[in-house]
Amino acid sequence: MTRALWIAVRMTIVLTILLGFIYPIGMVVVGHVLFPHEARGSLISHDGQIIGSELIGQNFSSQKYFHPRPSAAGDKGYDASNSSGSNLGPTNKTLIDTVRKRLKDTEEAEGVPASSVPIDMVTASGSGLDPDISPADALLQADRVAHARGISADTVRQLIDQNTEGRWIGIFGEPVVNVLKLNLALDNLGAGQKQTSQPAGRMAAAGQ
Repeated sequence: MTRALWIAVRMTIVLTILLGFIYPIGMVVVGHVLFPHEARGSLISHDGQIIGSELIGQNFSSQKYFHPRPSAAGDKGYDASNSSGSNLGPTNKTLIDTVRKRLKDTEEAEGVPASSVPIDMVTASGSGLDPDISPADALLQADRVAHARGISADTVRQLIDQNTEGRWIGIFGEPVVNVLKLNLALDNLGAGQKQTSQPAGRMAAAGQ
């Protein structure tokens, strides 16, 4: 009995050291060496300031920027500390009325018929913090963004194409466009194009 107890104690100590300390520390070191960008949260900087993460969506409301998917995370949406969906089923009246309102607002804002509006443009993601939109969503916003910035729609569409990420290894998932990266690319179009707003929710003029 004493011998069995001593073996159990030793195994507990060994496994605690191995799996509780050595393994986690080793994974952190390997992650920072092999994948430094991802290990640090896939953060994006602009002019030496961190403006967001590739993995966390944030709100943009200015006509000069591409807008993300709707968000149900937090009372005002896009709350990174309160990631969540609406948890409303497809037959829920509140959800149906909300989507109808978003559809009407999109028709008016983008000047397009309801039949051409992509589904991700009027529905929130499960996390409420989806950083990506579909290429169709981005292309539908291209004319508005081009008009607000005084540049050609072809230039904006070219940026969308450059910032479209294809399926992983050509098979899994769907093509997407990262909203923060695309908006940052807009602001970096040319040194001669001075913008009055800056991208990302953590920067002074974001979403205005």
